[in-house]
Amino acid sequence: MPLVVRAFPILPGKEEDLRAFASELTGARRPEAAEFYRQFGVRHENWHLQQTPNGAWVIAITDLIEDPQLAAQAYAESERPFDRWFKDKVLEISGSDPDLEPLGPPTEAILDWSA
Repeated sequence: MPLVVRAFPILPGKEEDLRAFASELTGARRPEAAEFYRQFGVRHENWHLQQTPNGAWVIAITDLIEDPQLAAQAYAESERPFDRWFKDKVLEISGSDPDLEPLGPPTEAILDWSA
């Protein structure tokens, strides 16, 4: 089960936009979101808002069925209307461009502990 974990800064004044975006994905646009996630092989995704002295961040954790690099390439290249809307929202709220960095800002796993 490949996991993709990334942290995005929230641009000043965009925290409520982030909350509205999440609400749309789980509310009015839920059917489109379900298809969006399914097409990229996402089993589960959750977002966590973290307040830091340097501003708010959203931490996204995605559980993928397949290779994250293949899913990322398909996501970056997609221009389907919902996909474009989703990527435009990410760019607007965080400043990270999913067309250029589909997995978000680079991360490095430094601990993976299991009992």
